[in-house]
Amino acid sequence: MSDKLRVAVLGATGIVGQRFVARLSKHPWFELEGVYASYDKAGLRYREAVKWVINEAPDESIMETRVEKIDIDLIARENYDLVFSALPSTIAENIEVELAKRGVKIVSNASPLRLEQDIPLINPEVNADHIKLLNAQKKRGWKGWIAKVPNCSTAILTLALKPLHQAYGISRVIVVTMQAVSGAGLKGVPSPLIIDNIIPYIKGEEEKIVQESRKILGLFNGRIVMPASFEVLAFTTRVPVIDGHMEAVFVELEETPRSEEDIIELLERYHDNKIETLRLPSAPKRPVVVREEVDRPQPRLDRMAGNGMSVTVGRLSVNGKMIKMIVLGHNTIRGAAGNGVLIGELAYKLNLI
Repeated sequence: MSDKLRVAVLGATGIVGQRFVARLSKHPWFELEGVYASYDKAGLRYREAVKWVINEAPDESIMETRVEKIDIDLIARENYDLVFSALPSTIAENIEVELAKRGVKIVSNASPLRLEQDIPLINPEVNADHIKLLNAQKKRGWKGWIAKVPNCSTAILTLALKPLHQAYGISRVIVVTMQAVSGAGLKGVPSPLIIDNIIPYIKGEEEKIVQESRKILGLFNGRIVMPASFEVLAFTTRVPVIDGHMEAVFVELEETPRSEEDIIELLERYHDNKIETLRLPSAPKRPVVVREEVDRPQPRLDRMAGNGMSVTVGRLSVNGKMIKMIVLGHNTIRGAAGNGVLIGELAYKLNLI
């Protein structure tokens, strides 16, 4: 009899769902016992239902698991310790809320509810304390709870911003993203539109970066999160890269840093004491990696830093209060499923499961 926590994945056949399955199927604390997908895939073995496209392989036994239909009653009756959701945003809110009402605890990658005052939007090394918002959800009458994974670009950005904000304060952030096609899902960007091209607009992404960054870097006062007050300006673009979001970032600090070397040391040595103490399996030893070569980071070379959970900073320079840098992170790991698993680990160690 396994003493691991029983977990399930909703939306298990998409790219983020595959990342969840791959990482959970070999997890030291979690036992993946349920994979759920759309009605047309229900009843198939997982290997028959999924078109595997990621570079991580799950435990072979999971490939033989029967896919279940996404049925609220069925999922609730299974009494999982934790459910990870990679559902499409168009259907996620209703399903997740109904499950939470019935006692299901959910870590969700879907965007609905991220900005609700009682829903924690967690990037664990940045704002682990915000997870205490889960207690406020009892006022909704929910027997379970919902925690949210940030937007992929926001997760990558805020991990690089946190050390700077903590040490010097931030007054303004300007960011231009170069986002990989995997962020749009298996059917998100037709190849004739993206090959030999850059698309300078992604619907809804710029607003997410602005609003979510402020919430994640905001101050939790024990009841609510007071969003950070700094200005955020964002352009989001889609580029012909499979995995790895790159971001050109300009940060105006409230105070003048001592030197460029001080900023590099600040980033390289950044860690969260709580995360380190809890020894979460998915937490990278170095959340932020600094490269000093003039041509790094690059998606192909650097996206798997820290097993895909670290962000890499390069091209860093300091001019007074202004810092410019390139930030790179793996969008479906740090920016999605890997972050979700880390949130689950955090909730478990804090006795929220």
